[in-house]
Formats: sequence, C-alpha cells, structure tokens
Amino acid sequence: MARTRLSMRKIKEALRLKASGLSYRAIARACLIGKETAREYLFRAEEAGLSWPLPEGLSEDELERRLFPGGPVSIRKEAEPDWAWVHQELRKKGVTRQLLWEEYRQGTADGYRYSQFCERYRRWAKELHPVLRIPHKAGEKMFVDYAGLTVPYTDRATGEEREAQVFVATLGASSMTYAEAQASQAVANWIAGHVRAFEYFGGVTEALVPDNLKSGVTAACFYDPDLNPTYQALAEYYGTAVLPTRTHAPTHKAKVETGVKVTEQRVLAPLRHRQFFGLDEINEAMRPLREELNDRVMSHLGKSRRRLYEELDRPALRPLPVVPYEMAEWNRVRVNVDFHVVFAKHYYSVPYRFIRREVDLRATAQTIEVFLKGERIASHVRDDTPYQYSTLPEHRPEALQAYLSWNPERFIRWAESAGPATAEMVDRIISGRAHPEQGYRASLGLMRLGARYGSERLEAACGRALSFDLISYRGVKNILESGMDRLKPEGAAKREKPHANLRGPRYYS
Repeated sequence: MARTRLSMRKIKEALRLKASGLSYRAIARACLIGKETAREYLFRAEEAGLSWPLPEGLSEDELERRLFPGGPVSIRKEAEPDWAWVHQELRKKGVTRQLLWEEYRQGTADGYRYSQFCERYRRWAKELHPVLRIPHKAGEKMFVDYAGLTVPYTDRATGEEREAQVFVATLGASSMTYAEAQASQAVANWIAGHVRAFEYFGGVTEALVPDNLKSGVTAACFYDPDLNPTYQALAEYYGTAVLPTRTHAPTHKAKVETGVKVTEQRVLAPLRHRQFFGLDEINEAMRPLREELNDRVMSHLGKSRRRLYEELDRPALRPLPVVPYEMAEWNRVRVNVDFHVVFAKHYYSVPYRFIRREVDLRATAQTIEVFLKGERIASHVRDDTPYQYSTLPEHRPEALQAYLSWNPERFIRWAESAGPATAEMVDRIISGRAHPEQGYRASLGLMRLGARYGSERLEAACGRALSFDLISYRGVKNILESGMDRLKPEGAAKREKPHANLRGPRYYS
C-alpha cells in the first residue's frame, strides 16, 4: 500500500531533524509520531543510502520505492552476526559495541555499518526476556531479595506450624542463582544468607543490589539510601558496595525479580506437596532443584546459568577473605549517668568521662564493643542475663561524686520531697547495688514517673510496692500504669513509717 504524502513529508522532516542532531525522542515529538516509528524511518533511509539533504529531483514516489522496496533490505546470510554471542561478549569488562563491530567487519568487509549493527542488535535484544536485555558486566553485581512464596514446616520441638522464608541471590552477568530457606527475614538471617551465597559462588561481586528490604536498607531513598549499619559492616568486610534498587523503578530490579520468579517456579513449586519438619529438611530438598535450575539451558542464549557463570562471573569475582564474616549487630545508644549502656536488657560500662555521649555499640555472639567516632572505648564479654551489670573497675572514677552532677545524696533529697515511701524506695534501690551508681538509672526512672503522674501518686505507688517488697523501678511503673496505687492495700500490711534502715542523704555525704 502506497504511503500518503503526509507520511512522506514526515519522513523527510525526520531526516532533516536527524541531520540537525536531534534525538529519536525529540524527532518523534516534533513529527507527532512514535519514537520507534521515527527510528524505523531513519534506519530505512540509512539502509537505502539516503541522508539530508535528499538528492535534487528525488520525487516522493521514488523516495517511497527506495525506503520501502516491498520487502526487508537483504544482506547475505553469512554476514549476519551471532547476536547471542554479541550479547554475551558485551557482559565482559571493557568490551563495547564499537569493538565488536570492528571485529565483525574484519571478517565481513561488506557487512553492516556501525549504526546498522547497533540497531539490529537492539531489535534482537528486544525479543529477550527483560532481565536478559541488560548486559550486566561479569562479576559486577549480586542481586539479593526474599521470595514471595514461603515454605510451610512443622517445628519438631514445639509442634508449631511455621513458614520458612526463602533468601535468593542472583549474579548479574550469568544469572547463576543461590537460594536457601531461613526462619525469618531478621538481620541475622539476611547477613548469614549473604555469607553463604558468597561461599557458594566462590567469590564476591563489586556491588550488592538489595530490593530495599528493611534488613538491609532502613530508608529507601535512591539518591541517599540509609543502610542498616550491620549490612554496611558486611559490605566493608568483603570490600563491596551496596546499591539499593530505585523505588518504583521495575527495570532496576528486573534481575532480582526474575531470579526470585524462577526460584519459585523451579525450586519451590515442586516442593508444595511435601511435608517438612525443619529448615534443614527444606534446604536439603531445595539443593538438587537449585542445581538443576542452574544447569538448565536458557533458550535465548543457548547456554546454562552455570556455563555462563564459569565463562563470565567466576573469573571476575573478587576473592573471599580467609575468615568468613562474623555477624555483628550495631546500635546507636547514649551513655547513661551511671556510665553504662544497655544492650538486650543487660548493662555494660564505659569510661565515666563519656557520660551522656552518643556512641556506637557493636554486638557479636561473644563480645560487646563500644565505639566513639570510630575509636573503641570499651569491650566486654557478652552476657545476656537481663537487668544485670557488667562493670569494669577502671571505668569508675576514683571520686565519682566529684565528677557527676548526680549522686546518691541528690537522689535521696529529691525522694524525700515526694514522701517517705519514695525516699525508702530510692534508698533501697541504691544501697542494694554493688556500686551505688548502678541504681541511678532506676532512680532517674522514678523521677520521670513523678513528673508524669505527680508526687502523690508516686508516693502511693512506692508505698504499695514496698508493702509487697517490690524494690524496683519496673514494679512502681506497673502499679502506676494499672492504677493500683489508687487502691487500698489488701493482703499486705499498710506501711505507716519508713524502713528502720533508711540512710537518708547524710549517709552518702
């Protein structure tokens, strides 16, 4: 069918604008046609040897015959490049389209010009699955995420029904995939999954690309992502970078989403009828299916993930460290007036001069370390006993009261202003500790309760707690929150005067 004069005018206008240096997008917008249509017109013109300005006297009919000769522009079959090979070569570091075209023309003198070579490659690549179109460089990126599907199992010890989460890691160039079942998406499991994935692949990529999971990225901002400190420490240990995917940008996460999809289809779906009694059983069942997935030949590329991994990713991966990364949890904490920091309900001392400073706490399975501006200021053996103290003598000042604005005398004086029961509670909290300053935290808590509920209610709550021998901040707090301070004591003697051993502020002077 003959093209209309209007379409011929648009083709000529597209040629003119191309000669002016405009992009395909700008040309399409100016000519009111689609970008691919503009690209098609200009490609046909280049195939026909036409450019702007057109030869003088060239009619629109002749222009149409040269652009649309009734069939595709032909070229000898032997001159057609192996586009799958081109696509694979582009994944190697330093390899460009220009280099591949030059090598192609060395063996095919009358082959495609460079622009035609690139255009035909783009057309071929459009037929690929989206995840295969982007030629990720070898050893460059490892994409990580959790699958949407979970695997149900029964806990042997408790009989409880649970859902195992499935961690998936995919290499960019080869699509080689690692997958494992985990108890949850907690930070500890997220980090351990990375460590085992590195071991499986036998090396480390230049970058990690998580899908903005909270275990890895605490604030999903493309321009300034806020990484989980533990995840950042993992990246530093392995000498890699973390590049979170851009939010609301599906093409940025196509590789990881496809890795998850094929894992669900080829590894998890075949297990849907099996009953499991632990994570070990699930991972044992997943292992052969995962290996089968990596050995399957991908139809568009004619090679398996494993073969591409051996050819591309494996030689380009960075070596693993001698010792695998040890999971460490990082927290930002403030040193209390008792010169202790808290982790997992246990208190650890730091040198007294850092009171009220914000510090970084690093916790491993064996140790607790405290850092200020990158310098370690304290180290303890980890102790998970709740509400107990790990205090090093060298962290206490020789004369603490000369250095601190808070001291036992001040706490007792404040408590006496609230009432005798409050004074006795503070006195017994402080005197009941191995070191008086270990009672400061609870005493400060009582002061805050007094500010919130008033001295009268605090006094009543302390009296009720003492009548039941509840000598703790938590006991007083629970009484106030439940309103039990407003009730008359039942089943316990009503206290009419302070404990006989009340020391008072002068004792601590």
